[in-house]
Amino acid sequence: MRPDQLYTFDQTCRVLAIDTAQRLGMDTYLSINFLPNAVYEPATCIRLTLAAARKVGFSPERLIFEMTESEKMRDPGHALRIIKDYQQRGFLTAIDDFGAGYSGLNLLAEFQPHIVKLDMALTRDIDRDAVRRAIVGGVIGTCKALGCQIIAEGIERREELHTLRDMGVTLFQGYLLARPALEALPEPDWRAC
Repeated sequence: MRPDQLYTFDQTCRVLAIDTAQRLGMDTYLSINFLPNAVYEPATCIRLTLAAARKVGFSPERLIFEMTESEKMRDPGHALRIIKDYQQRGFLTAIDDFGAGYSGLNLLAEFQPHIVKLDMALTRDIDRDAVRRAIVGGVIGTCKALGCQIIAEGIERREELHTLRDMGVTLFQGYLLARPALEALPEPDWRAC
């Protein structure tokens, strides 16, 4: 995708996600992944998102804005301004794919999101890997000290879930619990917990 198409793509995805969530009767938080390189002015970009939510009756208070750590940011200062703007407006914010990309701890040091989503590269086989447990343990301690909630991504085996739970993680996502679905809200398998 060409850089000049990013803004339109980002805005289209936001509107479609909100519309689909409302149409399916979703009554929980909706995470909106955004591309920092696509947002030229936070106030302008959020305007269309809020208008879309109002149009379909989706409460903006249930929006979480996630910045993926795996996208290389052309201007980290700009990304920080976007996040701070969203936080000042009262939105929950998250770092998605933490540990998989370019910024890592620097991004966490610059802004403290409400949520840090540990990338599956860190959680995969954590029950069998002392190095991953040590790294994730350090991230967990840092996030707790900063007041950030943690979600472990990519959980596919009970042993991974139980190891992370023993380490203090309480929120999980992955195929063990539910598979993504198109035009449907997945039904979690609570027996896996």
